[in-house]
Formats: sequence, C-alpha cells, structure tokens
Amino acid sequence: MIPLSEPNITGNAWKYVKECLDTNWVGYFGKFIDKLEEEVCHYTGAKYAIACINGTSALHLALKVAGVQPTHEVIVPTLTFVATIAAIRYNDARPVFMDCDEYLNLDVGKVRRFCEEECIKTPAGLKNKKTGRRVSAIVPVHIFGTPCKMSELMEIAKEYDLMAVEDSAEALGSTIDGRQAGTIGDIGIYSFSANKLITSAAGGVIVSDNKDLAEQAMYYATIAKDDPIRYVHNNLGYNYRMSNVHAAIGLSQMEKLDEFIEIKKRNYTLYKEKLNDIKGIELLGYPENTDPNLWFYAIMVKEGYELEREQLMLKLANEGIGIQTRPIWKLNHLQEPYGFYQRYEIQNAYKYWKQGLNIPCSTTLTESQIDTTVSAIRKLGQWR
Repeated sequence: MIPLSEPNITGNAWKYVKECLDTNWVGYFGKFIDKLEEEVCHYTGAKYAIACINGTSALHLALKVAGVQPTHEVIVPTLTFVATIAAIRYNDARPVFMDCDEYLNLDVGKVRRFCEEECIKTPAGLKNKKTGRRVSAIVPVHIFGTPCKMSELMEIAKEYDLMAVEDSAEALGSTIDGRQAGTIGDIGIYSFSANKLITSAAGGVIVSDNKDLAEQAMYYATIAKDDPIRYVHNNLGYNYRMSNVHAAIGLSQMEKLDEFIEIKKRNYTLYKEKLNDIKGIELLGYPENTDPNLWFYAIMVKEGYELEREQLMLKLANEGIGIQTRPIWKLNHLQEPYGFYQRYEIQNAYKYWKQGLNIPCSTTLTESQIDTTVSAIRKLGQWR
C-alpha cells in the first residue's frame, strides 16, 4: 500500500524522548515544551506560543480568548475539517457557513457581501439581520496548506470589527507575501497531529503577537490556576497543555521542517509534470503571492476523465499494491450536527467536494511511488 500521508520520524526524536524518560520529565512541564514554543516563535516570527494537546483544543482556546461568546456567530468555511466547526461549538457559538474560492479557501467576495448586505454595523459590533446575533469573529482556514487571501480578509475584519482567528492547522511553514500563515490574524493555531507535515504524535500550538491573548490562552490551557499551590481556580479552565514527551517529538520535527517542505515541493512538481497530460485530471494550484508548504496534494476529477471521483478512489485502493487516497471532507453545513445553521451562497464548494481527491503526499514518498500512482490514474482513465 502507498499510504496517503504517514509521519516521518527522523533526526533527534529518539534522543529527545529518551531524555524525557531518563529524567522522568514526561508530564506537562519540562524543557522541551519551552524549547518547542521558542522554536515555533523563532520560525514563524510570532511573539508568543502556547503548546496544547492538539490543534482542536488550541482553536477552542484561541476563539475563547478572542472574545467569542455563547450566542455569538463566527464566519467559517463549509469546506474544512470538522474540528474547525467543533471548536466554535465548544464555545457555544454558532457557525455561519461560507463558500470557497478556486483554491478551496474562503471566498472573500462572498464574505464581504455577507457583511455588507446581511448584517448591520452597531456600536456593539456586527449584527446578523436574519438571526439578530452578533458576528464576532472570522476563521480563515488555510486548506491543505494553501494560504487564504489574508490581506483582503483582514481589511474586512477591521472594517466590521471581527476578530481574525487563523486556523493554520495545515499551514505551518506556508507564507503569504513573505509572512507566515497563522501570524497575520489576531491569533492563530497550528496542528501537530500524526498526518501533518510535522508531528508531535498529538499536539497543537497557539500563536499571537498579542500578549494579553497569549497570557489568557496559557491561563485557560493550564486549567485556570489562580493559585497553583493551594489549588484555587476562579474560572473554568481546560487541561489542554502539551506533555513534555510530545513536545520532544515536536521539537525534533521542527528541526526537519524546512527539509520536509522542500520534499513536498519537489514531489508536487513531479506530480504536476506527470499528471499534466491526463484528460480530466487537474492538480490543484495556489495563488501567485503565496509560498505554500504543499501539505496535501489534491486532484480534481473532472469531466473528460473516464471515472467519477468515487470510482477512481475505490479502484486505486485495489490497483496492484494499493494506493490510498481520500475524498475532500463532506461539507460541514451538510453534517448532521450543523445542518440547521446559516449558510450563505454556497455554490463552488459543492463542485470541489464532488471532484476533489487527495493523493499520496508523505515526505517519505519516492519518485517510483509517484510514478506508480500516476500510471494507475492514467490507466484507469482509459478504462471501459
């Protein structure tokens, strides 16, 4: 089987984890947590970083400290991993689902039109005419590591008094006009889960240049300790801090990040060259002013290809040694827990949901495996 996306644990991982075990620093304190946060700040340019148990917990806290309250609404893409929506609901807020653009990211034009035509500016903030609720935040998600149009989205956020909470779970190392994804909004997060570009096995990191937001995030992530000696807790907190063992793995992976991005770019170029002449197959691109980490590769299975997306996925799994692929996530406004929330002019997302297929993209992927994958796609495109 050629896997879709497997971790690549190399470098100092064994050394760092062994030190944790040898010294018994395996819990939620230890030097590797501090070092990981320092390295994330150094790499991204963010002033503050808080390591959490996963990307979802990081986003939950980022939204909370950004001021998202119960009954508030949050502008969010319908095409994203469901954890983005779950984090909004953990704060007892409501998603307002938006369409995507040609890069699968938030459709900036529709976001602006929603704010202009469906909402009204008030002294208390942006108010949704339909629901009467305050719209307090927007969550740009950098899908598959491809950066959103952040300069335009930040203009909208500023104009309409929205907090910008960047879901950069997939975009560590991606840049927009030279700036790191995740550091452009008011607060951002990264994921270090097992299938990401780099991993800590499980983990996530909050980043911000705002000291107050960072201090609040740390406070809530450490179960809201007002007096840690006498166990005084004046607020509801969360046991969200990353362990020293996970941070040790994450630090070793941060040391490999640039190398892994170069592998991703090399393999993307190979795919682009080799898939180029297959009718009905299009490799998803990215905006000119961005330098994505190319975490996931997505092809669009379009008219002209012999099989539909679902058929291609199933046949690839049974082709020779087997090739693991995955469809793009089901749109969240169609998911059972979220189907009754407001959605706005969703059109493009349906097409990409039906056509999109993620193909093998591990940093361990070889050119031979790319050739095998492309050959199978080519062969099946001639199937009768």
